Amino acid sequence: MMATRRAFLAHSGAIVIGFTLLGGKAGRALAETPGHLASHASEADQAIRLGQTTTVAAQLDSWLSIDGHGDVTIFSGRVELGTGVRTALAQIAAEELDLPFERIALIQGDTARTPDEGYTAGSQTIQAGGVNVRKAAATARQVLISLAATQLGVPSDQLSLTNGVILSTADPSRSVSYADLVGDGRFEVPIDDTVVTKDPNRYTVVGQPIKRVDLPPKVTGGVSYVQDLRLPGMVHARVVHPNGVNARLTQVAESSIAGLPGVLKIVRNGSFLAVVAEREEQAIKAANQLQVTWDPGPALPSQDTLSFYLLAQQTQDKVLADTGDPDDVLQTNPNVLEATYTQPYQSHASIGPSCAVADVAHGQYTIYSNTQGVYQLRGAIAQLLNVGPDQVRVVYMEGSGCYGDNGSDHAAAEAALLAQATGRPVRVQWMRHDEHAWEPKGPAMVMQVRGALDGTGTVAGWDYQVWTPTHTTRAGGQAGNLLPGPLMDPPAPVALSPNFGGDVNATTTYGLGATRVTAHWLPLSASPLRPSALRSLGAMANTFANESFMDELAASAGADPLEFRLRHLNDPRAAAVLQAAADRFGWQPRTAPSQSGSGQGLTFVRYVNSLTYVATMVELSVDPRSGQVTLGRVVVAHDCGLIINPDGLKNQIEGNVIQSASRAMLEQVNFDTSKITSVDWRTYPIFRFDAVPQIDVVLIDHPEQPAWGAGECATLTTGAAIANAIFWATGARVRDVPLTPARVLSVLAHAG
Repeated sequence: MMATRRAFLAHSGAIVIGFTLLGGKAGRALAETPGHLASHASEADQAIRLGQTTTVAAQLDSWLSIDGHGDVTIFSGRVELGTGVRTALAQIAAEELDLPFERIALIQGDTARTPDEGYTAGSQTIQAGGVNVRKAAATARQVLISLAATQLGVPSDQLSLTNGVILSTADPSRSVSYADLVGDGRFEVPIDDTVVTKDPNRYTVVGQPIKRVDLPPKVTGGVSYVQDLRLPGMVHARVVHPNGVNARLTQVAESSIAGLPGVLKIVRNGSFLAVVAEREEQAIKAANQLQVTWDPGPALPSQDTLSFYLLAQQTQDKVLADTGDPDDVLQTNPNVLEATYTQPYQSHASIGPSCAVADVAHGQYTIYSNTQGVYQLRGAIAQLLNVGPDQVRVVYMEGSGCYGDNGSDHAAAEAALLAQATGRPVRVQWMRHDEHAWEPKGPAMVMQVRGALDGTGTVAGWDYQVWTPTHTTRAGGQAGNLLPGPLMDPPAPVALSPNFGGDVNATTTYGLGATRVTAHWLPLSASPLRPSALRSLGAMANTFANESFMDELAASAGADPLEFRLRHLNDPRAAAVLQAAADRFGWQPRTAPSQSGSGQGLTFVRYVNSLTYVATMVELSVDPRSGQVTLGRVVVAHDCGLIINPDGLKNQIEGNVIQSASRAMLEQVNFDTSKITSVDWRTYPIFRFDAVPQIDVVLIDHPEQPAWGAGECATLTTGAAIANAIFWATGARVRDVPLTPARVLSVLAHAG
């Protein structure tokens, strides 16, 4: 008599739950996702970034299902942000299940269907989410083999898997398919934390440059982005945002748009104001024509003295590293340098302004958003609407622009409020000025560094201080962190925003003698503009300061910048990534600036001091008359352990370089005493195609090592490499981002 799957599972006690995942309980779908979406799938913030997790979604069925054809669907809480992870996660599953890549489907970020893995952030998708998928797929493989062994009467070690079929190695005619083994598609077993995963030496899918599955609809005009979504009966809205950062609504002249065609409703709640119309152009016209009066509220501090303003605030201080007595070394050593570096507020500069669609039926809300945390947004919107979380479903769809807390969650909150007010599906589309003015900003920061060299030219003392507000005011289940929350009457409860992110990579992996590193946390109220997560959080600014200052110390010691760094590193993988970059770049040792206008600079970092290694080398030219910097060539050597998809990884690194070069050389949010003034591409320029340098990527693969993330790691090094190259080209040191022609001219004049 053939054993049934259920009977087998009832008697198997070998599969033990032990591995931990992010977030709360995972839900199973009560209703199917619309067909066009089928392929989309505090201390807590600190834990998410570091991959520390809580037990959730212990059951294999929360992560994986097999259909009647033997094809597999993976349910992942991690979402595709344009980094290629839909492809990479599917590769991991295909590898563990010995299935062709084409037979893996992936559903991402749906509170009704996928596990809660926290935010897709911090370069954690492959490092943490990939581990979750690998263990789920390996557990499924283990169960399938055990079921097949029972059904075929063949020991497990005499079975092999290929293309969804398990067969006897001695007699291949004795076989059974995955579909036959899991007839109803469910496993009903827990994940096995101790499951043996596939030997990397046997990989045939992982490590291959499989083409990204998310690209075809993007280049053929298919439905890919949330901006593309249209629902039956959907209406269009435009939110009339305040005319200043602290402005509050005092009067609305509704008669000013009386008679405009298609206008369905003016929605006002406190200072939250929107118009809803049948067609998008009707909503735009109504929003522009509506006469509104605002009270400007408290004035903003002067942008010209922003750094002094930040340094003058009361702070909550935390010592991040303290070894030896740097004060004694710095006071007694004759060769001491010190420098101050600054980072401005920066925008995400999403190419497509934020958009969201909210639907409501029978008291149930479905929100389509390119949020990076569907569960966290669900909780915040439920609180905003004053309904239970079980009445809100958030479904992820990609958006044209991301990498942090841009306007996506806030547009979603606005759409939800308007769906509640109208009882119809509502599409909220921000305009360019809405995005630039109202998305949260990457925070302004100030970094001060002092260092001492001993008689051998080695760093003997290091004192690093950073002034920063928190780098997260994400939704986090709190309505007060959504843009309309504080505008409503009564306002949403005040959100709690822990000190987070500004300390990332404030410490270094160098041996620097007596060392102290201190984070001075500014209260959220001391930040003139709302800060939140922007790609790499504080790591880009901290690396800019650390690596610029290492270069200054090297120059003071009369040492080659490469040799100087290698001298202060004792990690072989760190040295290897620097040497790999130097070999590809053709680095020529130097001990003094050329002052020729052409220069080369380098940087090194280990992401969060314990993960991916990156070394970047830049070649550029500086026009001494205009201060214009032209990038010629960038070489990046990158070691993130096991490489899942080399082509996708290379694309990701190239994107990091382009965006971070733009941020380093051009980008700065400007504001006056009441409002943000950089609200378009003229006032907030970003890199154009003609500014993109030649980018050469060296990938260092370690199949025997864990796979680490790459989503933002190569962002950290670009800015300092450019600033260092400017110095070696001219002898002038630019310490303030962005490295604009005006700033370059200023330091050239000072150096001269």
